[in-house]
Amino acid sequence: MKVTLKLTRVGMTMEEATIVRWAKRPGDTFAKGEVLYEIETEKVTQEVEAPGTGTLVEILAPEGSDIAVGDNVCVVDTDSPH
Repeated sequence: MKVTLKLTRVGMTMEEATIVRWAKRPGDTFAKGEVLYEIETEKVTQEVEAPGTGTLVEILAPEGSDIAVGDNVCVVDTDSPH
């Protein structure tokens, strides 16, 4: 099932972040807990882990993009049957 992942708030005051690096490319598979991408806020740089297993289908926020909390980051195809 294709799912769009959104930028989630990592700190209480975080409103936006910059996509610093993508650890996966479209077509790459990943397991739960693997790093998908890295973000930078005004206070911290943090790796964002995959919430489950699947395949990265499309990157919607390329490296260097400034995005707001709740914005779409990527599309994944999950291994979940529902």
